[in-house]
Amino acid sequence: MDLDFSAQDQAFRAEVRRFLDEHLPQHLREGMRGTPGVFVEPDIGGEWQAILHAKGWLAYNWPVACGGTGWTPIQRYIFEKECALADAPSLPVLSLKLLGPVICRFGTEEQKARILPRILDGTDFWCQGFSEPGSGSDLASLRTRAERRSDEYVINGRKLWTTHAHHATHIFCLAKTDPAAKPQRAISFLLIDMAQPGIEVRPIIGLAGDHEVNEVFLDDAITPASELVGEEGQGWTIAKFLLENERGGACHAPKLLSDIARLRKAAGAEPDGKGGCMSDDPHYMARLARVELEAQALEMTEMRVLAEMAKGLPPGPQTSLSKLVASTLRQQVDGLAVQLYGYAGIALEGQRPLYGNQAPPALHGKAAQLAAPRYLNSRAWTIFGGTNEVQRNIIAKTVLGL
Repeated sequence: MDLDFSAQDQAFRAEVRRFLDEHLPQHLREGMRGTPGVFVEPDIGGEWQAILHAKGWLAYNWPVACGGTGWTPIQRYIFEKECALADAPSLPVLSLKLLGPVICRFGTEEQKARILPRILDGTDFWCQGFSEPGSGSDLASLRTRAERRSDEYVINGRKLWTTHAHHATHIFCLAKTDPAAKPQRAISFLLIDMAQPGIEVRPIIGLAGDHEVNEVFLDDAITPASELVGEEGQGWTIAKFLLENERGGACHAPKLLSDIARLRKAAGAEPDGKGGCMSDDPHYMARLARVELEAQALEMTEMRVLAEMAKGLPPGPQTSLSKLVASTLRQQVDGLAVQLYGYAGIALEGQRPLYGNQAPPALHGKAAQLAAPRYLNSRAWTIFGGTNEVQRNIIAKTVLGL
């Protein structure tokens, strides 16, 4: 693998940097820095989405035929890296990175023409209905049922850990349409309007006091048969495609390295309780250096995946390695932040939200105020998108051949 960017890629990187300098407002940068969770609130992410949509840079991981940019995998990585370094708000992952490519690949022409433009302009905001009580990593055991009645499906079930369902206008959902079939052949992929009496959203408040995830109850919820994506029984195949896109081509390392650089800088100012600074503490700095080296190694792994994708190969199961390492490192970085800020880093602000213009004033600085909420929120990293145990099983079976 050639680790040097081509002249074309270097020119593209310079163009992205200029665009971010000129068009990424400071209040959106501050909003991203002040977000304790993985997803930013729609009022922050939505404004940045509109800016990128106007530029034509929003659907950069969609095929050109569906409105994509035509960027190479390396260019997509450069864009995500520069956005991470500039503190650009994260985009609606569930709509743009997960559902969009699914519709491009498996949707009908009518679905593409109707759904994709409404994702791009922010008219529709999607959440993901996969996990259920007792069916997280083992999605094949899900119990939500979708019964075909004439030209519509009637859905009954319960979805759990549904991120931003309280903001969503629609949900893409896995449900069993043929309970007599084998588990992986019984599941279908359905699109459902949230604005109906048959759907109830109940908040789940996290350890840090933030409202990011929810329970979604479907009680005789209805969706037209035209909202089936692919064919009946194809939901498992579509879900695997979606998860490979979620893990493949990911840009975890630049954000981790950016956060590590901030910790290193802050260590020069934070007291160590012994008359010096935390940067004088050899044990702390050694831990920080080790995590930084591992994040750099992760970046090389992500680049190798992108190099394969540039050859036209799918992300493949090796993306589980990136997900596994990134999840563990995210927790370690957030743990180092709590350690760095001491008592100020374990103080949990009772007011919400911590981000945006409505955030309460930070008593010990914004970084310290966010240390504990981010640490608590990142406990979920080794669970969502497939637990670390599941990732290890995938690596052992499909990568190592054990």
